[in-house]
Amino acid sequence: MIRKIIQIDTEKCNGCGLCAKACHEGAIGMVDGKAKLLRDDYCDGLGDCLPACPVNAISFAVREAAAYDEAAVLAKKEKGAQLQGSQLQQWPVQIRLVPVEAPFFQGADLLVAADCTAYAYAEFHKEFIRGRVTLVGCPKLDSVDYAEKLTEILRNNEIRSVTVVRMEVPCCGGMENAVKRALHDSGKFLPWQVVTISTDGKILGRD
Repeated sequence: MIRKIIQIDTEKCNGCGLCAKACHEGAIGMVDGKAKLLRDDYCDGLGDCLPACPVNAISFAVREAAAYDEAAVLAKKEKGAQLQGSQLQQWPVQIRLVPVEAPFFQGADLLVAADCTAYAYAEFHKEFIRGRVTLVGCPKLDSVDYAEKLTEILRNNEIRSVTVVRMEVPCCGGMENAVKRALHDSGKFLPWQVVTISTDGKILGRD
């Protein structure tokens, strides 16, 4: 059918994610650091996302599009409420893969997590990923020095804070040490904390 629906100018989009948060239907998501209309049938055409965009990258278009499916949107919301939903705001998440100067880093609260923590701690999305830009890795398996890339990320972006989540196992000390070195070498004085998770999924401490 021909109807009014939003369109996103990826050239203008700065990857802030505010439109995705403003979209009550879940029609907009962040893909490779840019906002994207994920499904036509989730967009009601009312444009709640338009005033949320600081760079005017969103506008209306009249084109062939699937009809707005309110039942599907409600079902998605109900499922999300039951599962509490993914809180991930950006992609990629691997430290090795993420660009040093991605738009989503600007003004971000940064989460640097050992990849096992998300499996061990049941409330990981809700408590740690929510509201943060997420970077994950395993210092034991990755044969790279995380500190160098993390230093560049901190040095080249306006990061507001850093949260490190690690397991209690000794190899996770490499993740914590990499962040400490990056904070020192970047010359930035930022609020930061380290949260340690036990192998049976409990929080052992916040330093």
